[in-house]
Amino acid sequence: MSRGRGDGDQTKRFVTWIVVLSILCGCVYLYSRNSGTSALEYGSKSLRKLGSSYLGGDDDGDETTNKSGEEVQGDIILKSIPVCDDRHSELIPCLDRNLIYQTRLKLDLSLMEHYERHCPVPERRFNCLIPPPPGYKVPIKWPKSRDEVWKVNIPHTHLASEKSDQNWMVVKGDKISFPGGGTHFHYGADKYIASIANMLNFSNNNLNNEGRLRTVLDVGCGVASFGGYLLSSDIIAMSLAPNDVHQNQIQFALERGIPAYLGVLGTKRLPYPSRSFELAHCSRCRIDWLQRDGILLLELDRLLRPGGYFAYSSPEAYAQDEEDLRIWKEMSALVERMCWKIAAKRNQTVIWVKPLTNDCYKEREPGTRPPLCKSDDDPDAVWGVPMKACITPYSNQQHKAKGTGLAPWPARLITPPPRLADFGYSAEMFEKDTKVWQHRVENYWNLLSPKIQSDTLRNLMDMKANLGSFAAALKSKDVWVMNVVPEDGPNTLKIIYDRGLMGSVHNWCESYSIYPRTYDLLHAWTVFSDILKKDCSAEDLLIEMDRILRPTGFIIIRDKPSVVEFIKKHMTALHWEAVATGDAEDNEQGEDEVVFIVQKKMWLTSRSSSVTE
Repeated sequence: MSRGRGDGDQTKRFVTWIVVLSILCGCVYLYSRNSGTSALEYGSKSLRKLGSSYLGGDDDGDETTNKSGEEVQGDIILKSIPVCDDRHSELIPCLDRNLIYQTRLKLDLSLMEHYERHCPVPERRFNCLIPPPPGYKVPIKWPKSRDEVWKVNIPHTHLASEKSDQNWMVVKGDKISFPGGGTHFHYGADKYIASIANMLNFSNNNLNNEGRLRTVLDVGCGVASFGGYLLSSDIIAMSLAPNDVHQNQIQFALERGIPAYLGVLGTKRLPYPSRSFELAHCSRCRIDWLQRDGILLLELDRLLRPGGYFAYSSPEAYAQDEEDLRIWKEMSALVERMCWKIAAKRNQTVIWVKPLTNDCYKEREPGTRPPLCKSDDDPDAVWGVPMKACITPYSNQQHKAKGTGLAPWPARLITPPPRLADFGYSAEMFEKDTKVWQHRVENYWNLLSPKIQSDTLRNLMDMKANLGSFAAALKSKDVWVMNVVPEDGPNTLKIIYDRGLMGSVHNWCESYSIYPRTYDLLHAWTVFSDILKKDCSAEDLLIEMDRILRPTGFIIIRDKPSVVEFIKKHMTALHWEAVATGDAEDNEQGEDEVVFIVQKKMWLTSRSSSVTE
């Protein structure tokens, strides 16, 4: 009996130890989940290279690891960068609602402040590589991508069911197709676009109006079928929508190869200069245009060129119920005080036109609201600048010109625009810049030629666009370029828009307002040299560039040799591969510059690998 009791006590002690060990393991697990690295899986353990020969053979070479965890290859120390957890595969750091909740920002939801940019402070940044979703594939090539994308690349199909009666998108096996429909144009954007041109009496029902209508702002764009179908008419649209309940709409647009940007008409000016667009468009965009003394319509007014149009398709334009009639009456009165006139109205669509001169503004009764903006207001100052409920009048020169003075497209791409004078630039300087970048881009493509076909690239970004001549040199290519102008430099973005191109203002110390895996090529001309002069991190910029670059995408760095050496230290950790190096023979600044081209490898996390196997 005593022996039996001893065995029982021993068993109880054994069970007790098992329970204690289980609790301790659980505590360690919970601690690791809640620690600062809970979002990270380290690259050396979680990555699977998909065929080293895919991008040119064995990439790792002879490597060792030092005590700090950094890999050593030759004389260069290779920095180590962790990989984010798979659940962050669609992270947009400055539009991260989790950050808003965690930091308890007090935002006015009625003003859409929660959809505006709120960037993490440096100590709250993840500083890790964003992984692709499980099963990610190289995107379908343009122009086929306009009509279909891989479902695994954007595994969100709720819009297909939610908008099934409006032909936004349809799930078909392993692809998502886009029939070209929208909330207002169920039967196709092409027919709707032709109807707008017909309303305006444009020849051949072509909305480009013989090249005079080139740049468009599509507000609340959905999956951007309107902008996608404009491209065949030589019209380029900035398709704009917030990261809202339809949060993947802009992601679909970009996956399709259609120009788009994540933004909202909230409290801050949109990152575009004044007089940038010939047409603004809103098709059932669910915006309260009457709020705050019409401040959102006045933001559109700032962005429209002299004689620009606002096409508005909404129940308020045709419905006869009491509420819609009230809204229509108040909106009509507001735009009349803004000196807009109805250019055409048919069925469910009304098109207003903005005046060419200041004459109407001068004829308004004293005290009429909205007022004219003060003379010291800079309509081109946009980065973090609050919207203003006032009308931006034309300068005396613009008033006398009675229009933009721009050449029709495509001649405007290489014709010096009138606003060059704002920067003291001459026509000769403009033409020389255009010629220099034509030569540089030809050199870039010669270096890239072993790696690319005619349809390899579609979505491009010029990270420091200056006058937009990099993009202008690509006119013969089937690509579009997001031209970025730094917020602290000369605001040459208005020149870029006057050339018939598009872009945005940005500060590269912060994350860009776009989804991961958006661009096929990034062009970084002295961007790192500029960053190193500021109190922000060049390593953070590398991680951000990797975030917005598609797997197998390219980066062209044109900068000092020391910058290239800095980037080389991070190549293995970023899973980038050197493609080509060249001399910058035509550098006008007299400083040493080199051209360094890299390619991002295709890699998946261990979870993604198990899904695809």
